[in-house]
Formats: sequence, C-alpha cells, structure tokens
Amino acid sequence: MPARHNPLAIRIAVGSLVVGIAVLALKAFAAWATGSIALYSDALESVVNVVTAIVALVAVRLAARPADETLPYGYHKAEYFSAVIIGVFIAVAALLIFREAWTGYFNPRPFDANAAGIGVSVFASVVNAGWAYILLTQGRKARSPSLVADGKHLLTDVISTVGVLIGVLLAVATGWHQLDAILAALVGLNILWSGWELVRQSVIGLMDAAVDPRQLTEIKELIAANAEGAIEAHDIRTRQAGSATFIDFHLVVPGAMTVEAAHEICDKLEAKLREAVDEAMITIHVEPENKAKHSGIVVV
Repeated sequence: MPARHNPLAIRIAVGSLVVGIAVLALKAFAAWATGSIALYSDALESVVNVVTAIVALVAVRLAARPADETLPYGYHKAEYFSAVIIGVFIAVAALLIFREAWTGYFNPRPFDANAAGIGVSVFASVVNAGWAYILLTQGRKARSPSLVADGKHLLTDVISTVGVLIGVLLAVATGWHQLDAILAALVGLNILWSGWELVRQSVIGLMDAAVDPRQLTEIKELIAANAEGAIEAHDIRTRQAGSATFIDFHLVVPGAMTVEAAHEICDKLEAKLREAVDEAMITIHVEPENKAKHSGIVVV
C-alpha cells in the first residue's frame, strides 16, 4: 500500500513553522521594547506556537506513512497524539505565565507602551489572524486534526493578544501597573482552556468516535440506494482516525446468490462510498438471508 502523501497538509504545516518563528520574533521585540509582563506572556505563548507547528509537521508526515505489519490499520491517529502533545505544551506555557503574573502583581514595575512595541505586536496579531484562517479552512479541507488544532490555538492567541494590547494601553493611561500582571494571568487562563479543549477533542478521536450524524445519514442513504440485489444492511459502524474514515457493516443477500454476484454488489458499494467519503476504509461482511435482522437498512 503506497504512502498517503498529503502535499497540501505538509505545505501548510511547514508554513505554520515559518509563520510561528516570525511572529515569535516580532512579539519578543514588542515585549523587550515595552517591558510589559503581559506582552512577555504573549510572546511566551508564541514559543508554544512554534513547538506546536513542529509537532504538527512531524505528525502530518507520520500520518502519511503506509500501513505495515506493526500498524496494519495505518498511522492515521498520529495526528491525535500530536494534538495531545500540543495541549501539554500549552499547559506548561500557562504555568510559566502564572509565575510571571504572580511576581509582577506583588512586585509591579513600570513599563513603556511605546509606539514601536505596540505597533509590532499589532502587526504580529494580523499575521497570526490571517494564518489561523488558512489553517482552519485548509486543515478541514485536508481533514487534518493537527492543522485544525493548530489553527484553533492560533485564533485564541489572536484574541488574547488583542485583549492584552487594550489592557496595556489602559494600564499606561491609569498608572495602575498591576493591571499588566492581571492581564498576563488572564492570558494564561485563556491558553490553559485552549489546551484543555485540544486534549479533550484528541482523546475523543483516540477513542474511535463515530462520524457526525449528517455524514452517517449520507452513508446509510448511499448503501440503501446502491445495494440492488441485496436484502438489507445492518450493524453499520463508523470511526474517524485522522483523515481516514473506517466504515464496516453486514450486508444480507439471498441465500441462492453466488459469491461472484455478492462480490459485485460489494464492489459497487465500495466505489460509491469512496466517491462520497475521502480516504474511506470499508469492510463489508456478506451474510445469507437467514441472518437478516429486519432492523437495519432496507435496500431500495
């Protein structure tokens, strides 16, 4: 079985790494120029973005490997593991931010919200917002959990940066320097929640979650409309593993039907399902009519 190379997903993953490094440099400059703990925390979050981009790239390339004797069902779930790793790194970054926020709150220090630092931070956020949109749209198109997870995290980064910038300006205007530390803590809470969501969704994927109800209905309708000659289909099961969708079901045929005829029905069903579901892995169990349950899909 040849490797499932996904050039789009790999290009996007490489792009994430390049964008992540560039944004990290910009935010690090903004934090240095202003001396703001909140902007420092924002830059620290960008370190996580670079790490997640590296993890996503490795996962996308690994998921493209063909099935082998060790993993006969393929490497699709590598991307779910990567999302868990990303969530862990996010949690570590949040703890580091909390430490800085704690120190800054009880030992506040003045900072300078100069135009250069703020302007660079705004530009970095614009770049992040544009790349988050690309990751979410193209990641869903490539059916890559790693890229979608990276995009969602990047979007929360944009939202937190906007909040930080507003808060930093308010802190300068009011002279309440502790507000800078409070904002840093809020950034930490925001990315901690983001990490929890990523881990939760990845665990669901690792638990072999079924496809969404809309797609399951579409699969059932395709089976009913393209199994002419069979009697019914029952015990339909699906599971999502990265970009691959596994579908298996029992197909009941007349007892007198030849193996060749039943095989032709299965071939037709597999072809139709693969047209509708990208990277579908299909298993059909053919059964004689005395195994009919009369509770599954009646063939039209």
